[in-house]
Amino acid sequence: MKSMGGALLALILLAGTAEAQTPSTPTLSRADQIEFRALYKELVEIDTTLSNGSCTRAAEAMAARLRAAGFPAADVRVIAPPDRPKDGNLVAVLRGSNRRLPALLLLAHIDVVEARREDWTRDPFSFIEEGGYFYARGVADDKAMAAVFTDSMVRFKRENYRPRRDIKMALTCGEETSDTHNGVEYLLEHHRPLIQAGFAINEGAGGRLDAQGNRVALGVQAGEKVYQDFIFETTNPGGHSSRPSKENAIYRLSAALLKVQAHDFPIELNDATRLFFTRNAAITGGDMGAAMRALVANPADARAVAMVTRDVSYNSMLRTTCVATTVDAGHAPNALPQKARANVNCRILPGHTPAEVKAELERVIADPRIAVSLLAEPDPVSPPPPLMSSILGPIEQVAAKLWPGVPVVPAMATGATDGRFLNHAGIPTYGVSGMFGDPDGGGAHGLNERIRVRSVYEGRDFLHDLVKVYASRR
Repeated sequence: MKSMGGALLALILLAGTAEAQTPSTPTLSRADQIEFRALYKELVEIDTTLSNGSCTRAAEAMAARLRAAGFPAADVRVIAPPDRPKDGNLVAVLRGSNRRLPALLLLAHIDVVEARREDWTRDPFSFIEEGGYFYARGVADDKAMAAVFTDSMVRFKRENYRPRRDIKMALTCGEETSDTHNGVEYLLEHHRPLIQAGFAINEGAGGRLDAQGNRVALGVQAGEKVYQDFIFETTNPGGHSSRPSKENAIYRLSAALLKVQAHDFPIELNDATRLFFTRNAAITGGDMGAAMRALVANPADARAVAMVTRDVSYNSMLRTTCVATTVDAGHAPNALPQKARANVNCRILPGHTPAEVKAELERVIADPRIAVSLLAEPDPVSPPPPLMSSILGPIEQVAAKLWPGVPVVPAMATGATDGRFLNHAGIPTYGVSGMFGDPDGGGAHGLNERIRVRSVYEGRDFLHDLVKVYASRR
């Protein structure tokens, strides 16, 4: 791992003095960052919420920058479903010299979670730099990566860079509201050749900082859990509350939920989680580090499992989890309940289906009077993509140049990204951004979303170089 370069050192020094910055004083150290910042600002300030925004407007803005850089019109397309004109997606391609090599796909979503001005300290749709951070809705999730990918495509074109393989970019709409509409699903169904690739880079893992802002590890996501809600429901004739019986819909439902609470799905490791716990053992150290090593060596080691799964995040990475999230029961305070209903939210390990989990829940509650059903159609299911050296090696290579001594740690996401659709379609998808985040998550999906200025600029350099390494290989 090489020593810190002058440009990177300047970034870190500027970040260290960021408290002196004001919203009108950009933290910049290189001329090329000025143009990127303007692109990033433009994208962030376009409202792309489902309620009031337009992904199409954002896609057109980024398409205009690609065309201005010299991309032919045929290689830059904004595609919206005919019945959803505001849900546009941008797809673009930089042609490679060897068309027989499978393409590399750069994927980022441009839609964002809802945000109300009255709840935020700052206007959520004004791009603000303050105290060493960028603030706005989507400034991290996921417009940082969308801006970086667009910026890289512009730079590649201006540099007359000719990759060996095609570099495709898809900025898509609907990741945050996929039950309503999802751009990746739409493109796969109607325009698959435009995004067909050998593999894809996506959101899903960044870098981890400690409470002091020191880099702990760079994450790489390989695979993610499947989100599925199940409905538990039971009915009863009810009656007057002055004449109660032991048979009560609320009690019956409660008993079933307590069985779910007590049940642990089995421990399972895959490529990503095996590497995650192996490499985190050295970072964590102590008894927990030893337990991680023991668990990797023997997933049936009860003592190791008990210690590691005390951490709710680790527990969620190791097994399918199901938890009651909402309950609705009864119809009047002076009547016996005629119906009791609960939502049980499950996050299912990749490779397992909602049908399998439904059968297991029914076995666990062992009560035919509790009907278990799926709330919505299940998401696609696929095994996690393999963490081959051809994928992990370039990430480690580029990271070593920028962050000497910072380990690369693969992981499996316990949430969900658009990678689930691509993986299911046979396009292995890996989450890596090179953007290091604070331990509290930076307000993504919440109030006052933020990301460190230093992290964005470093992530921009990392992704630009990483894409070049992948695209130049045979």
